[in-house]
Amino acid sequence: MRKPSLLVVWLTVFIGLIGFGIVVPLVPVYGLRYGANGFVIGIIIAAHSAFQFLTAPYWGRLSDRIGRRPVLLISTLGAAFAYALFAVSSVLENPVLALWLLVLSRAFAGACGGNIVVAQAYIADISPRAVRSQRMGLIGMAFGLGFIFGPIMGGVSLKYLSHSGPGWVAAGFCAVNFLLALFLLTESRQPTSEPVIQRPQLAQWAHTLRTPQIGLLIGVFFLATFCFSCFESTLPLLVSAHFQLAVQSDATAVTMVYLFAYCGLIGVVVQGGLIRRLVQRLGEPRLIAFSLVITAVSLAVLPFIKGADQLSGPILLQRAGGAWWVMLAALGGLSVGANLTRPPLFGLLSNLTHEQEQGANIGVAQGAGSLARILGPLFGTTTLDYLPALPYLICTGLLLVTAWIFLRKTGGHPIPGLPSSAVDNSFLP
Repeated sequence: MRKPSLLVVWLTVFIGLIGFGIVVPLVPVYGLRYGANGFVIGIIIAAHSAFQFLTAPYWGRLSDRIGRRPVLLISTLGAAFAYALFAVSSVLENPVLALWLLVLSRAFAGACGGNIVVAQAYIADISPRAVRSQRMGLIGMAFGLGFIFGPIMGGVSLKYLSHSGPGWVAAGFCAVNFLLALFLLTESRQPTSEPVIQRPQLAQWAHTLRTPQIGLLIGVFFLATFCFSCFESTLPLLVSAHFQLAVQSDATAVTMVYLFAYCGLIGVVVQGGLIRRLVQRLGEPRLIAFSLVITAVSLAVLPFIKGADQLSGPILLQRAGGAWWVMLAALGGLSVGANLTRPPLFGLLSNLTHEQEQGANIGVAQGAGSLARILGPLFGTTTLDYLPALPYLICTGLLLVTAWIFLRKTGGHPIPGLPSSAVDNSFLP
């Protein structure tokens, strides 16, 4: 029997995220094409995260009980169906029906979004504690590559196929991913004599968040994800307004595809090698705080970058190199900061978690991230309609305060993890 493979689980995540990367940059553009306002676009984006919030802890607990492999298979097959719904919704002539089906497709994709939770638990299963932060970076690297190849494939399929092309291509990738996992992925969860504790949903949340160090890490992850999702959901609207792009045109969709691919490329560079050296040099707590500051500074710059025909007051470096170059520099800084947050945070979280509860605690963390991705787009797209700079400046303040509190709580020193043989009563009901 084959041993659990880090490469195979990474390929499973990567191929799934290509499908995700194909669709996500196009959701706001498709919403606008059907006449949706900022609040409705926020609802469409938040639908994915709302159902992921409800189901992520369940998938994690289920994988603790029945194993990682079957949960990965179920969630991957469900994602293929969700993207097929997205494809159908994108070519309907009735705008009301199209928007409802768009919401349904994103909700179903979120409900099947157990891949990342279980993949992180899978990596924790097969990784020594000393290298978990670096190996958690492989998930971030898969995100980055997914947001390089996914948006590019989305743009190409949109241009050469039809408006439904990106959805069908994403569904195809998920179908291939299901077959890969079915034939190549082996189980990582080794049976033990120690019983797996199964708590009701709310009881698991309360148990996880009451653990002080784990609760702190999940709080940081929630706020960082909230701020990033504000940016992610409003960037297409901000760029179309500040650079005089027709929001309903294919040119806007293709522009956003390339911008997201650029962010993904930087994410790959960070996750592919830089993260390991920075963890060794700074330690996880300092690196997490540093990443939040970089992200905050980049967010503060973005709403003040405008094209030449939109100038109204001092625009940063407008004459020095052009607004697009400044936009790329700010997006680069934001991508560096965002990609430096997740791996050390989940590495610490895994090290602080009992081996019998890896899936459950990671599921709660991902659930908190999903809640942030519900609130973030709703907040960002709604406030952007009134004052474009407001969501970016509020998020800047939130990240700076979060970095300060996190350093105060940890002192910037590494948080000790549990030894692999520990039996800690705090993990019992």
